[in-house]
Amino acid sequence: MDLKFKFFIFLFITISCGVDESSSDVVIPEEGIQLIYNYPAFSKQRLAWGSGYSQSASKKFDLHTDNSNIERIKMFVRLECPSGGCDPWDRYANILVKNQDTNQWFEMARHITPYGVGNSVLDRGLEVDVTDFKTILTGNVELKIFAETWVASGWVISLEFDFLDGNPDYKYYQISPVIQFNNNSLGGVPYGGENGNTQLDETKFDLKKSISIGANIKSAHFRTIISGWGHATPADSNGRACAEWCFRTHKIKINNTNKFNHYMGPIGCASNPIKNQGGNWSPDRAGWCPGMIVPVRIDKFDSDISSSNLEFEYYFEPWVNDFLGTPGYNNKNAYNAISSFIVLKSDQEINAATISN
Repeated sequence: MDLKFKFFIFLFITISCGVDESSSDVVIPEEGIQLIYNYPAFSKQRLAWGSGYSQSASKKFDLHTDNSNIERIKMFVRLECPSGGCDPWDRYANILVKNQDTNQWFEMARHITPYGVGNSVLDRGLEVDVTDFKTILTGNVELKIFAETWVASGWVISLEFDFLDGNPDYKYYQISPVIQFNNNSLGGVPYGGENGNTQLDETKFDLKKSISIGANIKSAHFRTIISGWGHATPADSNGRACAEWCFRTHKIKINNTNKFNHYMGPIGCASNPIKNQGGNWSPDRAGWCPGMIVPVRIDKFDSDISSSNLEFEYYFEPWVNDFLGTPGYNNKNAYNAISSFIVLKSDQEINAATISN
């Protein structure tokens, strides 16, 4: 391989797109160059509490109109401080897209804000792959940003997307929400039943679902985001209270059998490049860190699940909350905010999975 060809493998062309897609006549001049379409969405949107501001904002944006040759979609989240400074606390925040067929919001990504600083140390802000949502991120799309800030300072948030032209793994995608308990940090599943999922009001928190899968599925996976909140006791022997600090392994059961594990353990908070935070940012939480994207957990089926019916259950590792409000811990409740989607792929047209109680 000569040096010229090596150079072109790593060369990217970026085209910025506004309301109208202006790149339909662009020709890739040599094999190996990857075309990137950039679409800005929210630009310096203020989220705050009071003074005429809100914790969330939603708006429609024009994105790429033909995703048939889109290999990847990347989303970038920029956080800046308003003139009076940022919210000094680490806050639950997420980005959602509306399914226009069902009017249901789908959580694409979740992040925790840094303590009192922006993320300008990152070249383009936080980055997350949202290719799983490519059938929804098409044309005129409604997006929502949310940050659970309770102060007047809040945040200034910008959002943009890169659509990377190339060779998709499969031509057709479908995505369906299995469970979503993710409106805010305290809107998650209460944690503390003696048998994992017991002591829950199942009219509000139904963690068991039936999933109906159609024909011709070539690839399938769950896409799950989960983060714990609260300093409930009894704490673990090392002083870690639930659910923000206690390390647990939760499971996805399929047909009453443990299929996938989610270890809510350290992800390296001390190595966060946003190091100049004003609070207690460096100790490891249970699967998340202040100033970082909450991990997207991908669980891929290793067998063909076409034309099948699956019994799904999200199962929490047993732990009993004493609800005592132990001195030194500021919250007697524990919550796990969670969203889980099933993503189906094929080279033939397919239907989205059907989810029922």
